[in-house]
Amino acid sequence: MKKIKIMKPIKLLPHQFKKIGWYICLPSALVGLWLQANNFETLSWKTHFFALASDELFGEKKFFGSVEVNLLPTLVGVLFIIGAMLVAVSKEKIEDEYISSLRLSALLWALCVNSLLLLLALFFIWGGYFLTVMVYNMFTILILFILRFNYQLYRSKKEG
Repeated sequence: MKKIKIMKPIKLLPHQFKKIGWYICLPSALVGLWLQANNFETLSWKTHFFALASDELFGEKKFFGSVEVNLLPTLVGVLFIIGAMLVAVSKEKIEDEYISSLRLSALLWALCVNSLLLLLALFFIWGGYFLTVMVYNMFTILILFILRFNYQLYRSKKEG
């Protein structure tokens, strides 16, 4: 006789972490967009920081050394990722198999859309703009997942 396997629930953070995630994610996204719109020149936190590797444009390549950087955009990016991850991997108030399937389908959808956007960028965006697209690409899969998952939740609550 064949043994039936039961689906094990995905380990997620408790629901209260979702609210904390939103409190971190949204302000850091707004500050990041504001910094980007102002070419990262309005606010600066210049400091020396350890780098595994550094290559200044047309400059010296360094390995395992100290470099002077504006740490603010990095800090904002780290806060955004932490906040978005808290939002993405926290349980809903009622977490059941249906929510798990929505979560999985939203993640697959986000992966496919992100890959399609990256393919389009590889073909149609060149030079320094491509670097900007790659920076945004670090965040798009999380953003797409959160948007899709929450849209699916909203739609399922509205229908049911």
